[in-house]
Amino acid sequence: MKAFDNAEKNKTLGGMLYVVATPIGNLADISERALKVLSEVDFIAAEDTRNSLRLLTHFGISKTLVSYHEHNKREKGEEIVARLRGGESCAIITDAGTPAISDPGEDLVALCAENDIPVTSVPGACALISALALSGLPTARFVFEGFLPVQKKERRERLECLSREERTFILHEAPHKLRTTLDDLCRTLGGERRISLCRELTKLNEEICRTTLAEAVELYSSREPRGEYVLVIEGGSSSLGGADDAFANMTPEEAVAHFTEQGMGKNDAVKAAAKALGMTRNQLYGLLIK
Repeated sequence: MKAFDNAEKNKTLGGMLYVVATPIGNLADISERALKVLSEVDFIAAEDTRNSLRLLTHFGISKTLVSYHEHNKREKGEEIVARLRGGESCAIITDAGTPAISDPGEDLVALCAENDIPVTSVPGACALISALALSGLPTARFVFEGFLPVQKKERRERLECLSREERTFILHEAPHKLRTTLDDLCRTLGGERRISLCRELTKLNEEICRTTLAEAVELYSSREPRGEYVLVIEGGSSSLGGADDAFANMTPEEAVAHFTEQGMGKNDAVKAAAKALGMTRNQLYGLLIK
């Protein structure tokens, strides 16, 4: 596979894919380089052409827009690559922030890599990084999970995996799903776990709420969620250790039953099962209740 250095990439805009970050709220956050690239490429691939047209119009840019999103990425991706191979240049933008991060632009970048088409980044706003920086939680090691799965089985498995995560982790969530997600997180991780709810970042109604999962559940039981959220959650304590190998394949119910069959009372059985499974009692109680 051919490698492209910066000197080669800067010779011409032809045959190049530009991954261009756009503002996540405040339009003043767009970079001078981003505006230059958007003005000079042959066409722009956009997740929502109507939304992107408003952005381009605001900055006086008139350019051909190609719709590229989750539901047409296979067909449109091949078309875009064909045009790039023909020498045209393309900028890919998302509705807000950096393309290819929890975004179908990921597939277009991979397709370009497979076809030896050079790709370069025009960096800028990124909601997850902004939220992490504002969270007040540890930032040295973190993981980004995007949106939790919708299907119950996959969602439960992902949450159980996150219950063992020691690094700070970051989720995206829509307002109409926020309460359910907070409930699931509280049951699985325990109410004492710290969370920063970052809402409407860089916009007029920006809000950073630093609290615990239990307090967040209580807060939004009476408050209507509004706007897009980035959730930054504290990682688990390494002192919990991992699951005992003998219990690795047991469900929480089976682990508790194992200890009750040995004559333990319910509370002692739950405590012993939590230790064997490598989690807190609150985490185990949450799974049992669910």
